[in-house]
Amino acid sequence: MNYLKQVAAIIAKDIAAELRTREMLSSMGVFAILVIIVFNFALELTERQIIETATPGALWVTIIFAGMLGLNRSLSVELDKGCLDGLLLTPVDRSAIFFGKALGNALFMLIVEAIVLPLFVVFFNVPLVQPWVILIVVLGTLGFAGVGTLLSSMAVNTRAREVMLPILLFPVAMPELIAAVKATSGAMMGLPVSEWQQWLSLLIVFDVVLVAVSFMVFEYVVEE
Repeated sequence: MNYLKQVAAIIAKDIAAELRTREMLSSMGVFAILVIIVFNFALELTERQIIETATPGALWVTIIFAGMLGLNRSLSVELDKGCLDGLLLTPVDRSAIFFGKALGNALFMLIVEAIVLPLFVVFFNVPLVQPWVILIVVLGTLGFAGVGTLLSSMAVNTRAREVMLPILLFPVAMPELIAAVKATSGAMMGLPVSEWQQWLSLLIVFDVVLVAVSFMVFEYVVEE
């Protein structure tokens, strides 16, 4: 219970800081909306089959690029204001810091996605707001936020941290993102679960592996 309180305290700290500035959510939200508008006018899709094929990819491109802004901002603010050193000096397990930051990042991404999904329904007229799609989006977000928090803590100490994070994150998260796109496509088009279940299973496996590895090496990364 004490461990969970420590994780909750870190999440509450991030939420309180965001409520004061509203920098992360506003930048992520505006960026996501602009990407949706660009996709809507650039693709100009008319055939239903083409729309259903292209929308899952456009959705996840929007999610990962908006999430990238949040991940960069999350750790850079901690470092610039000296909060990261303060967290490391507190008598808590390093894994509690990791889970607190990762769950906080995932929460902010999910808030933005709650806006993005209805907008895709409006602009592309596709059934994205349904239980299976929401489950896939949540699973993909958790894995992306977990490994993104680890790699952001590495990239934040470099001079070109805004460039370094995508270079580190995309190759690592690519298998998970491909599984998420394929599973989203199958769920959105109403295919039987048996036809895209392997992609959902692969997404869950990558979530577990990425979060577990990030959890194990986070302490060594932040100590260095």
